[in-house]
Amino acid sequence: MKVVRDLAELQGIRRLRRASGRSLGFVPTMGALHRGHLELVAEARRRTDEVAVSIFVNPLQFGPGEDLSRYPRDEAGDLAKLRGAGCDLVWMPPVEAMYPPGAATVIEVAGPAEGFEGAARPGHFRGVATVCTKLFHQTGADVAVFGEKDWQQLQVVRRVVADLDMAVGIVGHPTVREADGLACSSRNLRLSPAERALAPQLAQEMRAAVERMAGGATPGPVLAAAEARLGAAGFAPEYLVLVEPETLRPWQLGRAGEARLLAVARLGDVRLLDNMAVRLPG
Repeated sequence: MKVVRDLAELQGIRRLRRASGRSLGFVPTMGALHRGHLELVAEARRRTDEVAVSIFVNPLQFGPGEDLSRYPRDEAGDLAKLRGAGCDLVWMPPVEAMYPPGAATVIEVAGPAEGFEGAARPGHFRGVATVCTKLFHQTGADVAVFGEKDWQQLQVVRRVVADLDMAVGIVGHPTVREADGLACSSRNLRLSPAERALAPQLAQEMRAAVERMAGGATPGPVLAAAEARLGAAGFAPEYLVLVEPETLRPWQLGRAGEARLLAVARLGDVRLLDNMAVRLPG
């Protein structure tokens, strides 16, 4: 496994790979890797000849009230996991390589970036869109694999790639969960033992709501009741909403088809994100 920290070196590797005709699967991360990340690597491995992973804690994704310095970092542990997963290349750029002095270009996204995490974290998806675009160009990836846990992020990246005519295929991989149902996330490391024990209730309430709605129950009362139970249990729910999967527009009452249930609830100072597919009957 090759670890690269210099952009010129990465570009040289990209040229050699293109000349060889070998395809590249890519998994962008901010490190603090867990089982979910490794399943994305495995998915990329199934689809391409070689796999690259980036580890870069992107400052553009953090707003004024968010502490970039508190984001978990474990370089040695991350590299050991990637080596064990059969990763071929790890791109670990310094901040100045991604955003050199004088850099003045960012990517603004509307559509699926509006509302929800876009509203809760102003500028977040500008950072996501900008860094992903740069990473796709830097690596020359043929396929990039993203987890479906961050559903809105996945739709934003798909929108950017389509709008900018980028020649990279975007693959969504189903959310990877712990044995108790909690969606795997780097932020789970920040939960206290008591919070970690409570955290799976978010997925439990969502799953119960999905089953009720799939059975014909009216979404509004079902979601309101689930949100109330989460609040009584000690969560601070921010939203629990039913949306169109790609556009994230509100789901129309009485419409049949596959919707997406998006949820964010805070436990202590940790915001837990999750989502599930819902097939509503006609």
